[in-house]
Amino acid sequence: MKRQVAEQSGRNGEARAAFWLRAKGWHILGERVKTKAGEIDLIAKRGKLVAFVEVKWRSQKDQLDHAIDERRLARVAAAAEAVAHQYAKDGEDIRIDVILLAPGAFPRHIANAWQP
Repeated sequence: MKRQVAEQSGRNGEARAAFWLRAKGWHILGERVKTKAGEIDLIAKRGKLVAFVEVKWRSQKDQLDHAIDERRLARVAAAAEAVAHQYAKDGEDIRIDVILLAPGAFPRHIANAWQP
């Protein structure tokens, strides 16, 4: 049961993040894109930039600082590498972003969060 609640919270967080990105002028190209390396929560594009976005939802905003770690970002980067050719055309830049969400907190968008 706890797993189902976490899953639903994650989906709600991803929907909120997608809505927020759209409001900032991004186009959502993919949601919950599965690869052999892992899942990408959102793939968004604005201009000549394609962002592979990891979304983290926490029930309390003081938990956001610890919501993402290097291991998880590396997995997202590997998944992005597996499908980047499907979403980014020649001359377009790609990056890994993170969006952190919690009740009562403004969405925190960390651009270019993965720099190996």
